Amino acid sequence: MPFIRTNVPQNTPAATRDAIVQGIHQALVDAIGMPPDELFNLVAGYAPGEFACSPTFNGVARSDRVVVVEITLRRGRSDAMKRTLYAAIARNLQAMAGVAPADVFIFMHENDYSDWSVGHGRFAMDLVQNSAAARAVAPATGAGTS
Repeated sequence: MPFIRTNVPQNTPAATRDAIVQGIHQALVDAIGMPPDELFNLVAGYAPGEFACSPTFNGVARSDRVVVVEITLRRGRSDAMKRTLYAAIARNLQAMAGVAPADVFIFMHENDYSDWSVGHGRFAMDLVQNSAAARAVAPATGAGTS
């Protein structure tokens, strides 16, 4: 379950913010096979002067309307999958929200199940283990067959 933090210029219209969220989400679904119901994206606006970045770092000409996408997810995606994901996010944000690809800044944090609790204060690894145990038992009991 990826958790996304997206920072946009404060005056970004709500419809554009929604399009940015959907563009990122669709890229995650398409590029890394994330289930469609795993949408967790915290969007925040930054005011002029609250985000400083080089307008030319690494040869990329950025405007003052950079969209910062911070992705936290379990480790295990290959570099090829990440390249595909980053390209899909930039492409989707341009097509769906009018964000210039040069203004899309993405970085990723990877961790393990033990670093998550996704509800009820329960350790996410317990949920994974319970789900795996339920799948293993279901065929033996005949449950879940169709």
